[in-house]
Amino acid sequence: MTSTSTCDLCDAHKNDADGAFRVLPPVFRDFGGRPRFQGRVTTVKCFEDNSLVKAAVDTPGEGRVLVVDGGGSLRRALLGGNLAAAAARNGWAGVVIDGCVRDVLELRECDVGIRALAAMPLPTEKRQEGQRDVPVLVQGVLVRPGEWLVADEDGIVVMPAPTV
Repeated sequence: MTSTSTCDLCDAHKNDADGAFRVLPPVFRDFGGRPRFQGRVTTVKCFEDNSLVKAAVDTPGEGRVLVVDGGGSLRRALLGGNLAAAAARNGWAGVVIDGCVRDVLELRECDVGIRALAAMPLPTEKRQEGQRDVPVLVQGVLVRPGEWLVADEDGIVVMPAPTV
């Protein structure tokens, strides 16, 4: 898919009634080195335990976007400088976290898009809990593995993956 702005996508889909095109609420802050990113979605569902986030970013990203349903928790950071560097090194286009991040200055240096609710210096516990590649709710919006996510300075949209 060619680089298309979220505004152009919203203009094109503003009258869609089938629910396939969705816009995430404007509550996410930009923390990464890439303000614009897009790619096929893979998901992690976890709560205050980033074990599966680490496992995901340690694998080849192949231009995908990791969407993390962290339950909106503001109590623990699900991604920090080491994991962001791994995501960039392994070819992830971006990470969208319904939760917090830490190591803000390090995140900005990573060539990966990172959106999250806030910064929180407290790390997670490692309990090896959570689920991967399941449908998740991010701020009340359903996001499924295999869908396509586009993020830019205006927002974040999710839609069916483009056919190539």
